[in-house]
Amino acid sequence: MLHSISMSQFASVIGPFGGFFASGFKRAFKIKDFGDTIPGHGGFMDRFDCQFLMATFVHVYYTSFIRAPNPQKILQSIWLLTTEEQIQIYNTLREKLTLRGLILDRATNT
Repeated sequence: MLHSISMSQFASVIGPFGGFFASGFKRAFKIKDFGDTIPGHGGFMDRFDCQFLMATFVHVYYTSFIRAPNPQKILQSIWLLTTEEQIQIYNTLREKLTLRGLILDRATNT
């Protein structure tokens, strides 16, 4: 429910400005639109500028808030850290798992 509200708010408030962003992008790169594809409608890209903006928003929103973390990708990121940083992560993880009772504490064997 919260996700649909967030997306609908973005579509309502920011989505209509997709045309401004598309026009600025086309002007910056001196791109002429396909104005003859749909006569009287300003071109093919002008019909989809809001959809491109929404697609970008939905992708960023999904990858940031909805998609569950992938343990394999987390491990890949850990391997890129320095040895000291990896040891720090290991010690912190061991401490937190011990406090939650998921692993035994080696010092007390509890």
